[in-house]
Amino acid sequence: MTVEQPSVTIVAVSDTDLDLAAHERAVADPRAGAVVSFQGVVRDHDHGRGVTLLEYEGHPSAEAVLREVAAEVAADPAVYAVAVSHRIGTLRIGDVALVAAVSTAHRGAAFAACGRLVDEVKARLPIWKRQVFADGTDEWVNCP
Repeated sequence: MTVEQPSVTIVAVSDTDLDLAAHERAVADPRAGAVVSFQGVVRDHDHGRGVTLLEYEGHPSAEAVLREVAAEVAADPAVYAVAVSHRIGTLRIGDVALVAAVSTAHRGAAFAACGRLVDEVKARLPIWKRQVFADGTDEWVNCP
C-alpha cells in the first residue's frame, strides 16, 4: 500500500469572490471521512458599532505566508489535504473574506486542523483590515 503525502491544493490571496465549495472539492480524498470547512463572512458590527464595509490590503508576501501556513498544517500526519484563500479589496456585509477546508480520516482531527489553519492565518498573514463604521468613522485593524 502506498502512503500518499498530504497536499496543499489551493492557496490564494485574491481580489475576486471566494468559493467555499471549490475549496471543499479540492481537499476531497477517498481516505477522508471528514472534510471541515470555514468561511469568514463580513458582519455588520464590531464591538457594538455598526460596520458598513471592510477594506483588506495585503503585503506582497501575503500569498507566500499563506502557503507556508497551509504547508505547516498539511504536514500533520492526520491531514490529507488543505485549501485556503483570503480576499483583499473592498468587501461588503455578507461577503466572504476567508475560506479554508481540511480533510482527514476522522472529524476530530479535521476540526482541530481547520481551527489551527484559521488561527494561524489570522495570526500571521500580513493582510490589514480597514473597518468603515455606520457613523462614517473608520479604523485599521491588525496593522503593524
